[in-house]
Amino acid sequence: MTTFMENPVLPVVAADKARSWLLVPASKPDLFTPAAESAVDAIILDIEDAVAPGAKPAARDAVVSWLRAGGRAWVRINDATTEFWADDLEALRGIDTLEGVMLAKTESGSQVEATAARLGEGCRIVALVESAMGLEAAPEIARAEATFRLAFGSGDFRRDTGMSDDPMAMSYPRARLVVSSRAARLPGPIDGPTLAVNDSMLSRDSQLTVSMGMTGKLCMHSDQGPIVNKELAPSVQDVAWAKEVIEQLGEDGSGVRDGSDLPRLAKAKKITAQAAIFSIG
Repeated sequence: MTTFMENPVLPVVAADKARSWLLVPASKPDLFTPAAESAVDAIILDIEDAVAPGAKPAARDAVVSWLRAGGRAWVRINDATTEFWADDLEALRGIDTLEGVMLAKTESGSQVEATAARLGEGCRIVALVESAMGLEAAPEIARAEATFRLAFGSGDFRRDTGMSDDPMAMSYPRARLVVSSRAARLPGPIDGPTLAVNDSMLSRDSQLTVSMGMTGKLCMHSDQGPIVNKELAPSVQDVAWAKEVIEQLGEDGSGVRDGSDLPRLAKAKKITAQAAIFSIG
């Protein structure tokens, strides 16, 4: 029997700053509430890749029932070229506790806008880029009015292109999503998941995410959340450095001595702002 939350736990971190995004198979409704109560910043109930075609109607119904009972979550819907897309949107339209949708296999800005038109005004859309066509259209997708954030479907992208998971091979698609997001004034994109159940590998991959300028990461298991959250936030040492820089240069920049000080001050202010958001230091 599905367990519903009487008092759902509201997200502590706003979605534009969320680091860990947990994918939860919609075919397993007993996992919904534990996922919502875990340490991740956001949960995504997945009725796309995580559910076989024949099981999608039942999984969709389970998601809708849980949301209407008070649960809050994002939902990964099927891509706009499938027969399931319209049914997903019809079922989700008007549900107040829907945080937004993740549109699978996004390949154009028009797919984002068509999704938004069916969901109704104000619904947030994370566009999941998972193919060569999607990556080529990344600037257009990012500039679509309804796009809230970009995400990288790294596994499907590798299958589509034949590229390996080597960081060098994946640097171009990650960088393109970062640049497209920044140019469109979106939050940093969400990186693909680490599939291996290995904390060291997850930590390493999360550090790579940060180095590429991405600010979120998909998770496959709730216990990945704390590691992703730690790596995608400033360290205590970073915060101490930032405070020292601000003390030296002044919040208003009155202590700036040369051109190199301004970038340092800007970085320090960014770190302290993140520290406040994530309750660090």
